[in-house]
Amino acid sequence: MKIIIAGGGSIGFHLAKLLSKENQDITVIDQEEQVLEQITSKLDVLTLHGSATSLNILTAANVSQADLFISVTTSEETNLLTTILAKQKGAKKTVARVENTEFLKPKTKEYFKQIGIDEVIAPKKLATNEIKRLLKRASLTDIFDFENGKISVVGFTIDTNSRLIGKKISDINNGDSSFDYRGVALLRNHTTTIPKGGTVLQKGDHIYLSIISKQIDQVMPFLGKQSKVIKKIMIVGETPLALETAKQLQNDYTIKLVMNNEDKAKQFIKVLDNCMIIIGDPGNRELLEQEGLNFMDAFIALTENSEINILTNLIAEDAGVYKSIALVNNEVYTHISQNIGVDTIINTKLIAANNIFRFVRKGNVEAIATLHGVDAEIIEFEVDDKSIVTQDTLTNLKLPISSIIAGVIRNNKSIIPDGDFTLQAKDKVIIFAMPESIAKLESMFG
Repeated sequence: MKIIIAGGGSIGFHLAKLLSKENQDITVIDQEEQVLEQITSKLDVLTLHGSATSLNILTAANVSQADLFISVTTSEETNLLTTILAKQKGAKKTVARVENTEFLKPKTKEYFKQIGIDEVIAPKKLATNEIKRLLKRASLTDIFDFENGKISVVGFTIDTNSRLIGKKISDINNGDSSFDYRGVALLRNHTTTIPKGGTVLQKGDHIYLSIISKQIDQVMPFLGKQSKVIKKIMIVGETPLALETAKQLQNDYTIKLVMNNEDKAKQFIKVLDNCMIIIGDPGNRELLEQEGLNFMDAFIALTENSEINILTNLIAEDAGVYKSIALVNNEVYTHISQNIGVDTIINTKLIAANNIFRFVRKGNVEAIATLHGVDAEIIEFEVDDKSIVTQDTLTNLKLPISSIIAGVIRNNKSIIPDGDFTLQAKDKVIIFAMPESIAKLESMFG
């Protein structure tokens, strides 16, 4: 595919990095030469210096031949304008990054399509939605919902007191047939594997299971996890994401928001009518404890600094806070966070990239998720009536060895299939896939 990315900032760079691994034809446009120099020094992609709102620049980028045009600059207005221009100049598919969540309404999105903007993504909104999901299932470190929550892939750590230590994955439910599950991925000592039923769990393992979502409450006791209800939350940070998160949570939880900047606090007060705002250093443990850290059910660190977010999460966990979430956009920390004791992380670059990446995958891709610290994807395909995957049972299909079917949705029914299961047209199939298996899966589901 020929892909043009307008904006070489954090999201643009991360997208270019992911896409460059796929041997795509990529061009990145940015007005800052320093940004482009950093990209060319690290990635094998083309760069173009200038504004993507310029027709000359778009022409130079050969936008008329673009299969996908993505505008992810920090300016919402620029993103909307450039995608419209790119579509008019012949780009097949256009995606714009926005901040205004009003633009996500169905009627607005339909209007945007009429003028040339095929898709809009709002990273801040996507991240806030993930935080809300994590708070509802506080005992889990990760939760990814597919098909509006019909099947979930959940992650959790086998800690020191876990009743699962020494158990085989096939014995998690003690033979109880009241719920179905599948071991999807195992992260052990920085290495990811697809576990078998006979895989024995060890202390420190991070395990991902696919579960029929409505059965999660039945599953939790077998995992040795409490269904803790979150009521009191402390948020640290003065970022737009911190504001949006507090705004979305303030009517359902008791919120304390700690930030360093008094001017920002005044701005937040104008928007937040049901939060307590404290001025002070979010990294000061004494301050956090004075403001009731030890009595919080959840702690969410959303400063611009990944190190501070990790540090304050560790402070919160040491203080006995049940659920902690850290914004970690630094890729190095993303891969090691769970090994150093951070409960749950969110990465806005990954969240945005996943939302866009489904337009790059071949086949009828409905959704994509990336597990933190795991070099793999969970891809949701819709089965085409001409696809070869409908021609035999799953056992006989010989799917790539480094992939596993996590679940299937058929006629709104959730299924964890066995080897004798045969896929049908219109099935939604959720597959965990290592990088080396993705190309074959795309061809099989294409």
